[in-house]
Amino acid sequence: MSHTPCLLLIDAMSLAYRAFHAIPPLSSKDGTPTNALMGFMKSQRHMVDRFAPSHIAVVFDGGLPATRLNLLPEYKAQRAEMPEELAKQLPLLDAYLDASSIPRIRVAGQEADDVLATLAKKASERGLSAVIATNDKDLFQLVDPAIHLVAPVKDAPALDEVAIEEKTGVPPRLIPAWLALTGDTVDNIPGVPGIGPKTASKLLQQFGSLEDMWSHLNEVKSDKLRESLLAHRDIVARNLAMTTLDTAVTPMPELSDLVVRPPRIAELRALLVPLGMSSLVPEAVAPTQMELL
Repeated sequence: MSHTPCLLLIDAMSLAYRAFHAIPPLSSKDGTPTNALMGFMKSQRHMVDRFAPSHIAVVFDGGLPATRLNLLPEYKAQRAEMPEELAKQLPLLDAYLDASSIPRIRVAGQEADDVLATLAKKASERGLSAVIATNDKDLFQLVDPAIHLVAPVKDAPALDEVAIEEKTGVPPRLIPAWLALTGDTVDNIPGVPGIGPKTASKLLQQFGSLEDMWSHLNEVKSDKLRESLLAHRDIVARNLAMTTLDTAVTPMPELSDLVVRPPRIAELRALLVPLGMSSLVPEAVAPTQMELL
């Protein structure tokens, strides 16, 4: 990538869950599970090597916002509890990030998506590019010339505006509307009956926005589809409020607090050697991106 200063944002739980399920169970001699930690470390380091960020942050969920729960009390209520073997590794993950001098951010009562959105927009406004490592399609809406998404998988492509439209049929700015029509089973948000991703894309391609769709509803050829949309107009409006990310979450760290800094080798050694991960202790500190700015 170019030498334009870059903020690498990592969706902590997206990566931790993926690592936990992708890597077979591992444990230290005392039985402490380690597979999620190992997978997280390797993926995070690969992304740092790949994108050479000048700034970095790992963002955790801080709870569900009252604004979304007020709109839909059952929002995300169906989600299973975190597996115990993964929960046991979260303190280790915190310790790893601290020893690696990687800022970790949790904002009470705010979802990681909104914090990631706020930080990415803040970075782009200050002239940085941003790369968000996540599997969450809600974040598709953020993609623009300065903000890209990448799945936390080795060598996954960095998604730009063209890639988002190829995947969904709509540009990033219409992703909230697209999700408002389809709903999101992962988040327990019901959509309009009879409207899946392809139908939602066709409607938005035809009309260009939800507002124009409502204004020209008589142009929807299918009587059944038109009636379903009309009957669920309030649901779509509620969903749009829920699927539109908040880009003004407070409080937020200053970008200067997120500058890449060298890891503390002794602390990493003290953490990783007892876990049987001595091979993952850095031998030396590589030059940081700070020196390139």
